[in-house]
Amino acid sequence: MKNSLKKTEGQIEAERMRALRELNLIDTAPSESFDRITRMASRLFGAPISAVSLTDVDRQWFKSRVGCGTEIPRDKAPCAEVTRSSDFLFVRDLAADPRFAGGILPESGVRFYAGAPLTTKEGYTLGSMCVLDTEPRDFSEEEARSLVDLAAMVMAQIELQHALGRLEPSSGLPNRAQFSEDIEDLARDHPGEARTAVMFDLADAADLAQAMRVLGPAYLDELTRVASGALRPMRDEGHDIYHVSTTQFAAIFPEEEEKRLRERLTTHLGALAEAARHSGLSATPGIAVGLAPFRLGETSAGAVLRSAHHAAQDAREADAAFGLYSATTDEAHQRRYALLEGLRAALREEGQFSLVYQPRIELASGTCTGAEALLRWNHPELGAVSPGEFIPLAEQSDLARPLTDWVLDAALSQMRGWRHAGLAVRVSVNVSAANLEEEDFGLRLAAALARHSVSPSWLEIEFTESALIRHRARVIANLAEIRALGIACAIDDFGTGYSSFSYLQDFPADTIKIDQAFIRTLVPGSRGSVLVASIVAMARDLGYRVVAEGVETQEVCDFLASCDCDEAQGYLFSRPVPPQDFVRWLAAGGEAERRIA
Repeated sequence: MKNSLKKTEGQIEAERMRALRELNLIDTAPSESFDRITRMASRLFGAPISAVSLTDVDRQWFKSRVGCGTEIPRDKAPCAEVTRSSDFLFVRDLAADPRFAGGILPESGVRFYAGAPLTTKEGYTLGSMCVLDTEPRDFSEEEARSLVDLAAMVMAQIELQHALGRLEPSSGLPNRAQFSEDIEDLARDHPGEARTAVMFDLADAADLAQAMRVLGPAYLDELTRVASGALRPMRDEGHDIYHVSTTQFAAIFPEEEEKRLRERLTTHLGALAEAARHSGLSATPGIAVGLAPFRLGETSAGAVLRSAHHAAQDAREADAAFGLYSATTDEAHQRRYALLEGLRAALREEGQFSLVYQPRIELASGTCTGAEALLRWNHPELGAVSPGEFIPLAEQSDLARPLTDWVLDAALSQMRGWRHAGLAVRVSVNVSAANLEEEDFGLRLAAALARHSVSPSWLEIEFTESALIRHRARVIANLAEIRALGIACAIDDFGTGYSSFSYLQDFPADTIKIDQAFIRTLVPGSRGSVLVASIVAMARDLGYRVVAEGVETQEVCDFLASCDCDEAQGYLFSRPVPPQDFVRWLAAGGEAERRIA
């Protein structure tokens, strides 16, 4: 009965190999933590050759070495005997020992060998810590004990690296920390050589969140298991595969033609997709692959991963299987990120933001009826940043609310100052669609008016047509609340977005501002002029006041007046100017009446 429970040599070897593979040592880059020990052994024993030797299926592979190559055949290798016996081995003369005579070592001139086993806590011997010489020699018991101690140091380093989180628990693959260390080791051994980082991005973030919301975290666990299993064959081709984030795996390939690399990767993609289909996953992932060429020693591991991630996202946005890193699009993304971070800083600091004011002119009387407040940003490093660049970024982030609050406070403060100086000008302030979806937006407006002692009739809120599409009920409720406060509401940039007069039947607003894209290119008598005249007529019939933006010539101004357009705004009258210049413009105009009716 006892004999039946004994493991065969084949079973023991299979388990030993499994332990060796799980430690992810075979075919990895040299490591300074091991190289220090081999150099120490060479000096301590006066041996020209020293190595951390790992016993693979048919070879001895050297994780670290002094004075020798990277591997030798396992057959007749003394390190293989150390692995088999799990015991210290000393051979005075390899050429005279029948176990090793005729092997590659004595044939290449190596005569002396001493090796101590590298054994895990579970009892699996991975290989040996060995020293070799080209002359037969003796080895004392004291030297043997020292070599055993060095082997223990090697195993301590192996287990320490394993324990310090070099493997991702969910996949059993090396993680981002190991990726970084391996990149550094490769850069030290092969500086300047070209490589390509490949990132497999398993799923779009929004799709993954939706799948987990429906299927739970078990979906992510299964997705990771399937992906890691499908990508593991890459290791058999000599490419380590790393689990670098929750749904991202990375690998490093030597430089080769991009087309050929894509063809090779397509095979792995197919295997991954096939594994996902046959795994029972309720939602099949949409995989995107990013390729990022780089040179060892010239790019940090973090930058390599970021570039590969960027390329994968480019592929996803283009609905393509592969994306190649582009410095141009990367710079654009980095600029957007820098602008977002700069916006956050500008909201905390004084002096970067300012408001300029562009007058609105009543066409029937030629008088100024008000002004639109426009935000300007002078970045401390980038200089003047166009509102067309930074405002959409803010509206797509969590900055829409604080940015609008800043503009409102600045505009209301300016209005109060003008009123105290006897100047009555209604000011229009732009708000985003996101603001109109905030449940407390009306309350915040009322509080801001009270804080600055400004009458609601002095303020107008402008919003674009995009606000008419999303969260319709909330937007309508907010607009009704805003108008109930006595604040006028204007639909800005009308005609360029989701234009439909059917929306205007439901949305509480007072004014429509025709987008400047129609006005700047307007030629009286053209089809464009017929369209503008029709918009003006229909809007007025629905009870809206109509403002034309982008008026730059007197001819266009006269045409708009003939169409009964109520107001105009544009360079013909004034560019957007700082508050003091706006006051001077008003004074120079000499209008007798600037009071708001």
